[in-house]
Amino acid sequence: MKAIACELPAQLELPFSRFSVYDIRQRVIDKGIVEAISATTIWEWLHEDGIRPWTHRPWIFRRDSQFEQKASRVLDLYARTWEGKVLGGNDFVISADEKTSIQARCRIHARTPPAPHRASRVEHGYKRTGALAYLAALDVHRAKVFGICDPSNGAKPFQRLVDNVMAREPYRSAERVFWIVDNGTSHRGVAACDRLREAWPNLILVHTPVHASWLNQIEIYFSIVQRKVLTPNDFTSTNLLESSILAFQERYSSVATPFAWRFTRDDLHRLLTKVQATPLAV
Repeated sequence: MKAIACELPAQLELPFSRFSVYDIRQRVIDKGIVEAISATTIWEWLHEDGIRPWTHRPWIFRRDSQFEQKASRVLDLYARTWEGKVLGGNDFVISADEKTSIQARCRIHARTPPAPHRASRVEHGYKRTGALAYLAALDVHRAKVFGICDPSNGAKPFQRLVDNVMAREPYRSAERVFWIVDNGTSHRGVAACDRLREAWPNLILVHTPVHASWLNQIEIYFSIVQRKVLTPNDFTSTNLLESSILAFQERYSSVATPFAWRFTRDDLHRLLTKVQATPLAV
């Protein structure tokens, strides 16, 4: 019975994507393993080994052959080292990305404030009033955020973000400014490195491995923006959406402290070794 629960239904030519306790019960009866059994008994037996075939967890297989090497460079920068040497006082680390297609949804009835024993109420129905992309750059060790909003994302808006940051001090006169980015089309590959380095000779673009945006600290900031500004989404226009995002950005930069990032290259190596040693089926 446990062996059946650890199979994919499709492998058994069954027309559903995952087992329930009742599906397993019917399967073992149909195969003549038992004449009758209760679903509760099956659940108890599966529970002994923590087998829960009705659940699933998404994941992405590591595809970059240089995953550890690229990821380690990013983790070293968070620890203020580069190529084995400690960063100087005039070196800075920026984490940047885009939060795309942020809709401005105007609710068809005004929100109500919270009251004793009653949550704030948000009308389900809305009308769309446009969408924006939010491009932001986080100074990892100073907890300062710089950002712009644009109707779309792309190389030009990202260049505008870079210029916005690099034109101000202390970055303009810095020895080196490391920009950590993912592999999005706005800043992908050698061409982006050359383009940005030509505009700003002290800028060094550092890419995370493919499918490793979780290594980019700007994603933590974006999750805060999602919770604090965009949920619930209730904006009468994209102008209001933009002003709300940028006002929060200013407030965040005035009160925030750097993220307590503790995941090191040693932690990464242990994790990848464990994943490599684990059979794919597990």
